[in-house]
Amino acid sequence: MLKNEIRALYKEKRAAFSIDEIEDKSIAIANQLLQLKTNEFWDNNLYFHLFLSIKEQKEIDTEHILNILFAKDKEIVISKSDFEKGTLINYLLTENTRIKKNKYNIPEPVDGIEVPNNKIDVVFVPLLAYDKQGNRVGYGKGFYDRFLENTNCIKIGLSFFEPEESIEDVLPTDIALNFCITPKNIHSF
Repeated sequence: MLKNEIRALYKEKRAAFSIDEIEDKSIAIANQLLQLKTNEFWDNNLYFHLFLSIKEQKEIDTEHILNILFAKDKEIVISKSDFEKGTLINYLLTENTRIKKNKYNIPEPVDGIEVPNNKIDVVFVPLLAYDKQGNRVGYGKGFYDRFLENTNCIKIGLSFFEPEESIEDVLPTDIALNFCITPKNIHSF
């Protein structure tokens, strides 16, 4: 299938979930994350970039993952979208970080300590769908592809669903995932 078809299909699938289903699946994904032990995953990585969920889009509730990262004493980085440049500016999440929703209901830091891309070890990548090769379909603006092209980090997708067989219109600028975590599986690419 093509990205636009996949995007429409998975937005519809997510829209059908109840609040309780989202909560249950989000907890299951967080529990799966705890099983990730590849290359001393938890010991060797300090800076973790996490997206904050857009509840109106029925995204995975990343608060559970946030709690895991805090419990493991990880440095958590969250981003703010620069819509003029189509880029993400990354900030360290601290107890003083003020969060505000932008016009697209994306929770973002108002300001804070900026973290350069090369400091980030792991990025949890938002997505609508992905395929068996680790290619992802996001919302179509390319923010994460531009961000990830200049990093040497572990890229982890989070999904309520299992992978599609393939995405037909993958571009050379599309950055593939290393892993995708679902409520029942950890897919490695």
